[in-house]
Amino acid sequence: MNTNVKLVFGYSFFQSLGRGIWMGNILSVWIYLIANESNELLGITAAITGLAMTFSVLPAGYISDKTQHRYMLRAAAVVGFIGLSFALLANSLEIMFLALLFWGLFQGMNRPSVESIFADSVESGIRSKVYAQVHLVRQLAMAIGPLVNVVLFIFFGDDWNLPILKSVMVFGIALSMISLVFMVLFDDRKSLGSESDQIVDIIDGNQLGNSISENSKHKRNTIIIVLLISNLIIGFGAGMTIKFFPIFFRNIYFLEPIGVQLIMGGTGILTGITSIYTQRLSLRNGRATMIFIVQGIATLCLFIIATYPPLLLLIPIFFTRGSLMNASQPLSRSILMDVVPKKHRGGVNALQALAWGLFWNVSAAIGGFLVGSEDNFRLCFLITGIIYVIGTLPVLLLIPLVSREKNSL
Repeated sequence: MNTNVKLVFGYSFFQSLGRGIWMGNILSVWIYLIANESNELLGITAAITGLAMTFSVLPAGYISDKTQHRYMLRAAAVVGFIGLSFALLANSLEIMFLALLFWGLFQGMNRPSVESIFADSVESGIRSKVYAQVHLVRQLAMAIGPLVNVVLFIFFGDDWNLPILKSVMVFGIALSMISLVFMVLFDDRKSLGSESDQIVDIIDGNQLGNSISENSKHKRNTIIIVLLISNLIIGFGAGMTIKFFPIFFRNIYFLEPIGVQLIMGGTGILTGITSIYTQRLSLRNGRATMIFIVQGIATLCLFIIATYPPLLLLIPIFFTRGSLMNASQPLSRSILMDVVPKKHRGGVNALQALAWGLFWNVSAAIGGFLVGSEDNFRLCFLITGIIYVIGTLPVLLLIPLVSREKNSL
């Protein structure tokens, strides 16, 4: 396995493990409580991260393509350390705003370069397997985070209490700092050559080369545009909902911290496993087909969640929704990196990050106002489900355009 790919695995594990502990449901509840139980302010804090990412992600992608990815990653590591330091010291909403501002800048600076150097270090035509494996590592690490939180809550106390939540967050922030070490070790000189470049004809699965017909260019551009637009819409919908699931479980089903951690941890484990099986099924059915199927089922599950089913029914439906919706990500990214030339991957990954950064986080502010002070999660979930439908339908255009991969087993 290429050195850069190994570093992606290490970086992804510690980054996801740390985030699984201190971000997500723990940070959401901490902000919710310190903001006097305001869903609106919770959404606004997410928007700060998204706006900061917007300012950094496109310039970072451009610079990354024009120079070398490793330079941007080292600069991002410094910004990330500043953001985590503020989060470590935060005892007020204002300091946490500052921490999330730097965290957004960090995400915008690192994502295009990490994804580009990863793509440049994996052979085209068989990359979905490695992408699914990295996705598995990320999801398992994200799942371990809440399970670690269970132990921490047993030690500190099973209560939605600000000092207890902050103690848990400190542990996760320290692990996130370890991930920054991996960022300074990436090296463009260890990437692959032409075997990791674009596939000339994605439909026929032809070998790599420099001669691209006008027909192939049109098909390639169609695939890129459809994937970016679909991901942008899905990211916008996800941001309206994901931040508020911990509050949903706390306020509607009256769950204590340990119960919420077990649900979130179980979702992460199932997501990782589902992504592996989805990738294997895609070898037979096609990647675009599998993206459409898993996103469609996940959307149906969200509509069911909006009915507030009994808890014993809610939990398996919630597991299914989260695992299937996230299982489409490695397939989508593998298609994108198969058709984008190496010299443009920084810019395209910047646009991809924008979909899951700016639109995810900014839409959280909209979600906060939809939920409001009356905890109207049903309205938020229904609108998100409609947005998911709109984002999933364009994937149908890709089914005749994307070839099946070779089985790399």
